[in-house]
Amino acid sequence: MTTKAELTSKYILETVAPIFNKNGYAATSISDITMATGLTKGSIYGNFKNKEELAIASFKFTIKNMMNVINSHISKGDSPIKKLFLITDFYRNYYDYSKKLGGCPVLNIGVDANNQNSLLLQKVRQVIERIQDQVATLIEDGIEIGEISTEVNAMHFAKRLDTMIQGAIFMTYTMDDDIYLKDTMDTIDRIIVNELKI
Repeated sequence: MTTKAELTSKYILETVAPIFNKNGYAATSISDITMATGLTKGSIYGNFKNKEELAIASFKFTIKNMMNVINSHISKGDSPIKKLFLITDFYRNYYDYSKKLGGCPVLNIGVDANNQNSLLLQKVRQVIERIQDQVATLIEDGIEIGEISTEVNAMHFAKRLDTMIQGAIFMTYTMDDDIYLKDTMDTIDRIIVNELKI
C-alpha cells in the first residue's frame, strides 16, 4: 500500500518536474516550488533533502516516464529494423509531446547543468549513454539475425542517430518549427534503408 509520504513525493515530482525542466536548476527557486505545489518549505524538505536532490529526482521522474512512452512505441515493431523506424516515428511528433514536459529534458537539463551542477550533468550523461546503448543493441540484434549489414558499427551509428535527433530537437525548439524534426527523421529513415538494411 502506498504511504502518505510516497503520495506526497509523487505529487511534488509531478508538479515540479516540468518547472525544473523548463526553467533550469538555478532559475527554479524554493518559492517557485512551494507556490506550484501549495506545500510549505518544510513539507518539501521533509520529502527531499535539498533542492539538488529534488532536481535530480525530478529529472529521473521525467526521463522514466518518457522512456516508458518511447519503449512502448518501439515495442510495436517485431524486428530490429522496424523498431528503428518506430524510433523516428516517435520523434516526428516529439515537439508536441515534449512541450507538456516543459521541453526536452535531455537537452534542457543537459545544457542547464553543464556549467552549474556536475551531479545533474552526470545523470543526463548516463541517460544519453543508456539511450545510445539501447539503439546499439537493436543494431547488434539486427546484425545477428541477418537483417542489418555486418559492416555497420552499432555504437557509432547509435551515437550519430542520437546526435541528429538532439540537433533536430534543438532547432525545432529554437525556431518553433517541427519541420526540423520531421525532415531529420526522414533523413534517418533513408540512412537506415541505404546503410543498414541488407
